[in-house]
Amino acid sequence: MRHARPGAVIVAAALACFATGSASAACPSDEAIDAFVADWRAGTPAKAIAVDGTMEDALCAQGKVVERLQADLGPPVGYKAALTSPPVQERFGVDQPVRGVLLEGMLLQNGATVPAHFGARPVLEADLLVVVADAVVNAASTLQEVLQHVREVVPFIELADLVLAEGEPINGAVLTAINAGARRGVLGEPIAVEQSDAFLRSLAEMEVTMTDDGGNELAMAKGSAVLGHPLNSVLWLVESGVTLAPGDYVSVGSLGPLLPTAPGLTATATYRGLPGDPKVTVSFE
Repeated sequence: MRHARPGAVIVAAALACFATGSASAACPSDEAIDAFVADWRAGTPAKAIAVDGTMEDALCAQGKVVERLQADLGPPVGYKAALTSPPVQERFGVDQPVRGVLLEGMLLQNGATVPAHFGARPVLEADLLVVVADAVVNAASTLQEVLQHVREVVPFIELADLVLAEGEPINGAVLTAINAGARRGVLGEPIAVEQSDAFLRSLAEMEVTMTDDGGNELAMAKGSAVLGHPLNSVLWLVESGVTLAPGDYVSVGSLGPLLPTAPGLTATATYRGLPGDPKVTVSFE
């Protein structure tokens, strides 16, 4: 099930920082953005953008990238929080998350088969989507308040693309500028949110295991690996300047390490502790 909403509204939200950042001298030029997007479309390693820029410059670059990619992938349908666990933050030399924009055509159905080399530097990771129920979530200040304004959670395998050529600098601004590596993702079945302390605890205590088609464990993490609780990603996004709307998806971030793809691999993420211990699967060709 898709939760897209009228494009003009969310496009304005996604590109708000573009309008703000466009006055900055460090906002990448249209030529630099066009070159990056051309490499992104071709799946070839790209040069970094916004290398020495501020976060405002990086969000300006992201707005330009997202604007161009809508021709390929349709309108925005939500946001992603990235670098939401200490190990991933350490890997990329940052001390806080970054954010990106999800586009409609990025989202695939459970059991999808995709090329193993779906991007320049493809990786997969277990994740979770939260579906916003109403705009009051933007006033939330506690996890309980977030839960009250969320209608579903969705098991999700993100298929990210680090995009950049080997040796290119990677920092928080660069990752933001390249839309936090958003490329594809596979949706499981939505799970209706229960307004209870038990359900809130289950999101932190669930064990998310990634296995291959032989049942071998590739990775495992608890929900608390994401900023202590997956719904903290919603709070962080709002605090970072995002305005969420009904139907928006929020990708909460990595539930385990980034994993390599390989032809013939079938990966399944299992969410033990959520109702029915749901699963989501993707195969690579």
